[in-house]
Amino acid sequence: MYNKKVMSHFLHPHNMGEIKNADGIGKAGNIVCGDVMQIFLKIEKDTIKDIKFRTLGCAAAIATSSVATDLAKGKKINQALKIKDEDIIKKLGDLPSIKLHCSLLSVKALREAIYNYLSKNKLPIPKELESVHKKNKKELSIAKKKHGKE
Repeated sequence: MYNKKVMSHFLHPHNMGEIKNADGIGKAGNIVCGDVMQIFLKIEKDTIKDIKFRTLGCAAAIATSSVATDLAKGKKINQALKIKDEDIIKKLGDLPSIKLHCSLLSVKALREAIYNYLSKNKLPIPKELESVHKKNKKELSIAKKKHGKE
């Protein structure tokens, strides 16, 4: 069902863990399957110097979290905001259609972490990011009620 790249990122995920005293923390959850991702950022001079993730989910969710953190590490904030689910799928060499939502989840968690960083530091938040944040907050609430996961 999964290709070698997906299995490699699942079995040996990059950047897994938590950053103590993270500059930004983002969480995203899926209403349907109950997967939950959390991304932690360490930012210096507008650049993502370190990034880690914790994911409660399937192989695809863990693999997409690993790839999302690889793609964002070392990028300026505005560059990281441009990462799309298609970029993650391309890097993994495809995902089964039933698992495509996992790539969306990793992008949402990354954007939430950036939103958290910008808001904590009273920095300007792009309108699109503000809109994504409101939608994600609502989805997380629904997922929590439905699946009991935080």
